[in-house]
Amino acid sequence: MQPVTCAACGAGVTARKSSWDQTTLQWTTEALEQCAERRSTELTSDRPNRNAFPGCSALRMSIREAAVRGELDVLSYDPLKSNPDTPEQ
Repeated sequence: MQPVTCAACGAGVTARKSSWDQTTLQWTTEALEQCAERRSTELTSDRPNRNAFPGCSALRMSIREAAVRGELDVLSYDPLKSNPDTPEQ
């Protein structure tokens, strides 16, 4: 696990990238309180997991950029897809 800071709000988490498609995060209480997307999430579901936070897109991008720059190790040897947002044919 390595530290990563969100470029949008400054929330600091620890992250592990097993591959370009899989990331494990550990949030601190401070990061949960600081995350702008988490604070703005409106929980409107009456389902049992209604308090589940689907994730922060700004933090996701910060983690990806840290991995591309080599600041966050990616444990898989598979290369980064040229366009990860486009499904493979």
